[in-house]
Amino acid sequence: MKVIKIQFYFLIFISLVFAHKTFPQALLEKYVEEGISNNIVLKQKQISLDKAMYALNIATSYFFPSINLEGNYTSGEGGRNILFPVGDIVNPIYQTLNQLTQSNRFPLIDNVKTNFFPFHYYDIKLRATMPIINTDLIFSRNIQSGQVVLQEYEVDVYKRELIKEIKTAYYNYLSAISSEKIYRDAMVVAEEGKRVNESLVKNGEGLRVYVLRSEGEISEINTRIVEAGNNVQRARRYFNFLLNKDLEENIDIAYDISLKISEIDSILAGENNLLNREELKMMETGIDINESVLSMNKLYWIPKVSAFIDLGVQDQLYNYNSNSRYYLLGLQLSVPIFETFRNRYKIDTAELEVKNSQLNLDLTRNQIKLTQSIARSDLLAARQNYYTSIKKLEAARSYQELIENGYKEGANTFIETVDARHN
Repeated sequence: MKVIKIQFYFLIFISLVFAHKTFPQALLEKYVEEGISNNIVLKQKQISLDKAMYALNIATSYFFPSINLEGNYTSGEGGRNILFPVGDIVNPIYQTLNQLTQSNRFPLIDNVKTNFFPFHYYDIKLRATMPIINTDLIFSRNIQSGQVVLQEYEVDVYKRELIKEIKTAYYNYLSAISSEKIYRDAMVVAEEGKRVNESLVKNGEGLRVYVLRSEGEISEINTRIVEAGNNVQRARRYFNFLLNKDLEENIDIAYDISLKISEIDSILAGENNLLNREELKMMETGIDINESVLSMNKLYWIPKVSAFIDLGVQDQLYNYNSNSRYYLLGLQLSVPIFETFRNRYKIDTAELEVKNSQLNLDLTRNQIKLTQSIARSDLLAARQNYYTSIKKLEAARSYQELIENGYKEGANTFIETVDARHN
């Protein structure tokens, strides 16, 4: 039993430590693909990735012209007003002209009073705007592009962790089933031992204590069978949970658990490239994003220039003619002069973020190196335990055969046969 457990744990350990070195088992790979396609958390992370892609598209769209239809209607009366003395200015001239022409061809007019409010005024226009110089847009697009890459690595990291969990859960299920089978096989042997001892007692050749010992062994194995059955149920439910399936779904166990030591040797002989770890790539991308923020803050002094053009009509309500149409174009310039050292503080903060990200990268790289070194040492120890367990199994098997034969011939006690079976 211990040898079988060691084999399973050995297989599990190899999968955990060297996930990229998988053994070609179509059954397990099918379960892995099913788990990846059904996992809810992975679907949520994929949604986050899609949102990051849309955010990048939005950031890119700011480089292109935007066209809006704008319109307003205004009408009012009263309030402040202005007096235009048109009559006072023109009427003396008109009077002189009438006297010269001996006619009334030039009538007198009144002064004009007007207020500030437009009366039944409308203005409808198409406005097109486009940035010409704006460094913030460039860096914003770079930042959003980095966010997309960051989300992609996050999906890869979770996917790799999910694959590890699925494989581990499957190995644990196989291990639980094997343990239950071992105890059931042991129950058959124990019941046979009890039958033999009862027969010997009836014939006056055995001891009653051996029958009691057999009953105690059967009771203990019964308890082990119940525990093993519970472990099987828990392992099955957790495995189906990872695959987002019904918890009581049957699991195919037609899986070859044989190991080739040569494959393990090739794993130990290979070098695990730390540069391919998604965790490190995520942190490197984070550094790039922080550097983009720093560069954007440093270039705050660059003027922002944009252009616009309006094509529209304006007039009083219900009036429209050739004079109503108009166009208007122009440039807009924005230059920061003084903001109470706000930009300086932003630069200092961004520099600290870059330094902190670099320190986190160095720390994570060292942690991964340490974990890799420990995992390699543990794998070497597990391989040696595997070799040792094979030898112990052969020795235990030979010892059991000798004890069983000796018990049948009366040279060994029943207790010794029980201990031999346990070993």
